[in-house]
Amino acid sequence: MFTPISSSRLKCITLSTACAVISLCVMPSVLSAQTESHASPSEQSCQMRVNNTPEKLQECIQQDSLWNHLSQFQKIANHNKINGHGYRDTGTPGYKASVAYVAGLMRKAGYGVTIQTYQYDAPEITGVPQFHTADASYTLTHDWFVARLSGGGTITAAIQPAAVTSNGCLFGDFAGFVPGNISLLERSTCSYDTQVANAEHAGAVAVILYNRDAPATPGEDIQPANRGPNDGSAFPARLDRAASIPVIMASYAVGSELNRQYAAANPPVVHLDIRARRKSDLDYNLIAESPFGDATHTVVVDAHLDSIYGAGMLDNASGSTTILEIALNMAKTSTRNRLRYIWFGGEEIGLLGSAYYTQHLTGAQRKKIAFDIDVDVTATPNFDIQIADPAYAYNVSQFPKNVVPQSKIGNEFFENDFTSIGVVSLPAPFGNSGTDSNSFALIGIPNSGILTEQDCCKQQSEVDIWGGFLGNYEGTVPGNDGGCVDYPNRWCDNLSNNDQFVLGMVSKATANVVFKMANHPFKKTVN
Repeated sequence: MFTPISSSRLKCITLSTACAVISLCVMPSVLSAQTESHASPSEQSCQMRVNNTPEKLQECIQQDSLWNHLSQFQKIANHNKINGHGYRDTGTPGYKASVAYVAGLMRKAGYGVTIQTYQYDAPEITGVPQFHTADASYTLTHDWFVARLSGGGTITAAIQPAAVTSNGCLFGDFAGFVPGNISLLERSTCSYDTQVANAEHAGAVAVILYNRDAPATPGEDIQPANRGPNDGSAFPARLDRAASIPVIMASYAVGSELNRQYAAANPPVVHLDIRARRKSDLDYNLIAESPFGDATHTVVVDAHLDSIYGAGMLDNASGSTTILEIALNMAKTSTRNRLRYIWFGGEEIGLLGSAYYTQHLTGAQRKKIAFDIDVDVTATPNFDIQIADPAYAYNVSQFPKNVVPQSKIGNEFFENDFTSIGVVSLPAPFGNSGTDSNSFALIGIPNSGILTEQDCCKQQSEVDIWGGFLGNYEGTVPGNDGGCVDYPNRWCDNLSNNDQFVLGMVSKATANVVFKMANHPFKKTVN
């Protein structure tokens, strides 16, 4: 897949994606690190030996083995189809089969495996949602989408915008809001959850979010804090916590027209019909504990095992594969600190697995966890390299004061490791929001993480750093239709939505960070 090109100081490798080429320049050392040679130890010998140096561990994080595990998750999805499509979502047989697959490998490798069971409750949209006014009827998946974790309801009410200063990011934006109206909010710089929570607190019975109009700000190259395309199109906004009222994301064309009518003293009455039911079932977190290391200084390495809308190969079989490969190759290795690997369920429907795990730790158990490393998407074809630094999280104000400063060591390990191979890494603009490490941050546990992006849209500043194309990070590249991961009814987040080289590169870097954290001399602190 990759072809080295000679250079005096650097070598470039080319990544073939969608019949095009992404160029990434890296130091020569990365080529040897990423190329599996005939001298590399076998997968079996790697997993049976003591990998007690970063070099020995990295030698054993091999592309072929990673791809084999990732392919196994695809097979699991294929063998557990619902309505003709492979599934590994929470609450499906495919998710349970994924848990069984990882648990079997970890037990065989000598880890102490626990399956933590919990009851989950999440909204599930039924029927065909409707959105119209007296003058216009809007087309689902073209003009608007129901936000993930939206509440349900059948509502007819007038719309009312918030103050334009921050579009609902501050509760003061709702001064004069009439309870019982539908809140109309342009996408802003805070999280969707913040906008929705403020609207709900002000008495809104529903929220219509709408995308910003990128052409309205010529020359701007700023990714909004929350995820989504910057082209004015509608897309399925993702809430991190379930809303109790209907929440939709409309296109700029729809939202701005509603806003224009309101400004003309003709506030439109909107009808929303979003029928939702509560789905309740058992879910599972898979916890695998190393027998080595000081249990009073435990480093958690986590990835979410569930998917959304199908097979979920990029999000997040890739991250699950990364930590599985690291764990199998660390199985015989003694470390200063205890390693605990966790594959969480319910991440895609509100961080449910990690929330349950962290909220059910006793005080003594919590104090024994020194650090959390989250691994969420590691094989994006049109990639960025982003560090999930909690300092940039939407809800950083809710973290105990130790979290941000004590997380710097993990962020620095990731940054330094990528720098050593000539690859730039930057903090994710949303920090650890929407990742399972956010649950750890809320109870005072320092954390960091890695991700390579998903959906759309890669900006020019990102292309300047990492190469690639404007638009989709995954799915059709080049393209700008939003990708595969978070769009319902596309069913294309399959094995082919991952890049083998990126998976290898990021997994090696993550292995190095895990090794360093596993042997880091943590000071005794009170969380």
